[in-house]
Amino acid sequence: MTKIAILGGSGYTALELLDILLRHPAAEIVAVTSRQEDTPALADLHPRLAGRVDLRCQPLHADRLIARGVVCVFSCLPHGASMAAVPALLQRGVRVIDLSADYRLRDPNVYAQWYRESHHDLAHLAQAVYGLPEIYGEEIPTAQLVANPGCYPQPAILGLAPLVAGKHIELRSIIVDSKSGVSGAGRTPKLATHFPECNESVSAYNVGQHRHTPEIEQALSDVAGEPVEVIFAPHLIPMNRGIFTTIYATPHRSFSEGQLLELYRTYYARAPFVRVGTHLPATKDCAGTNFLDLTVRVVRGRVVILACEDNLIRGASGVAVQNFNRMYGHDERTALL
Repeated sequence: MTKIAILGGSGYTALELLDILLRHPAAEIVAVTSRQEDTPALADLHPRLAGRVDLRCQPLHADRLIARGVVCVFSCLPHGASMAAVPALLQRGVRVIDLSADYRLRDPNVYAQWYRESHHDLAHLAQAVYGLPEIYGEEIPTAQLVANPGCYPQPAILGLAPLVAGKHIELRSIIVDSKSGVSGAGRTPKLATHFPECNESVSAYNVGQHRHTPEIEQALSDVAGEPVEVIFAPHLIPMNRGIFTTIYATPHRSFSEGQLLELYRTYYARAPFVRVGTHLPATKDCAGTNFLDLTVRVVRGRVVILACEDNLIRGASGVAVQNFNRMYGHDERTALL
């Protein structure tokens, strides 16, 4: 059994992570931390855990976690807070899967530009592995620090990877249009996600300025071997969970839909959680699972990729466990639906 701690136990991603790890045959959750002043019981924070886990949140002290035998930590802390907490654990030999944005962008100057603050852990930033198993899977098993990918980037990156890998499309005229459920904004109350503000309304936000833009471009540039640029337009949809992404790309030559589907199926032949289909995907069909569903269409000479996922599972906690499975030599699908 691998003894695990979860940092930041009050949010949606922590709840999904607890749900998954409680059914993992080789994981034992021995500690959950919180930045709250009191020490709430997990069942009080998340009533659906009542009768399933008997733990109280505790303040984060690295040495106390080590004393409890913790060897792997999932950090569900927000950006900024994670890079303040993670170094002490890494220095003590603990392996970390970080669900914040703090270790995703390799260039600290890019991080400072998009997150409006300096990066304070450059040593560990340099060793972090981006935790998208379908692209960086060979690096994950030996990593001490895995930077879990963001929710929006995954449909964009996986939706485009087969095309940019083969240089089949123009790399600087890609449009990524994404729509996310309200849980993507987190559990902390905000005016924009207050029910009367977002219900019965669809709205765009941070067009061209969303922090996931450089993350998408970094991974796609790795796949292509040269710079890739995207126009990223995120939208808020009045539903609890799910992301639906539509991508528009200009091919260098004519493709049939059958050729594109074969290209995608070949590329993801060993990716158990990427489902390439002929039907148009829908968020309800992958809700509650770690699957990312996608298909491709050819429209007036353009390639249109349609992809969707559950933003809390595939977009965060599910892929974190997928990374954990790779790190500890388990079947990638263990405990995941």
